[in-house]
Amino acid sequence: MLEVNPPSESGASESGASGSVDTEVGVSIAEAARRTGVSVHTLRYYERAGLVVTTIDRTSGGQRRYRTSDLHWIRICTKLRASGMPVRTIRRYAELVCAGPGNEQQRIALMEAHRAEMTAKLVELQENLQVIEHKIDVYRNRLATGDTDRYATPTA
Repeated sequence: MLEVNPPSESGASESGASGSVDTEVGVSIAEAARRTGVSVHTLRYYERAGLVVTTIDRTSGGQRRYRTSDLHWIRICTKLRASGMPVRTIRRYAELVCAGPGNEQQRIALMEAHRAEMTAKLVELQENLQVIEHKIDVYRNRLATGDTDRYATPTA
């Protein structure tokens, strides 16, 4: 199950060499964007859209500071979006996570429904790929045999 990994219990700084974030200080929005592979605009949008499960810390000057758990969650959101999950569904998932234990069945149902949609899309993509592979074979065979007169026919 995709969940947020909490910061280390000690709250001490973690090594930056491994890509971890100092759990006390966090990283800037620019660094968070670099580490998660999304734009600064996307990070702000995720927060406005209710997709973030924690309150993003801010400096005394109001600048966002992202902790390890924030970056982990943003990566999850990014993967869910890339898989075709609608923003409203990610928001619902975030709400369930924020609500804490006791709604695991709802989380499972949400993920299973999305998995079913993805599986159906994968089947459709495989069928489309088979058509493309067939067309490549047809054209290669025609080129190999010199039979290029029928390129424009509808059945080609």
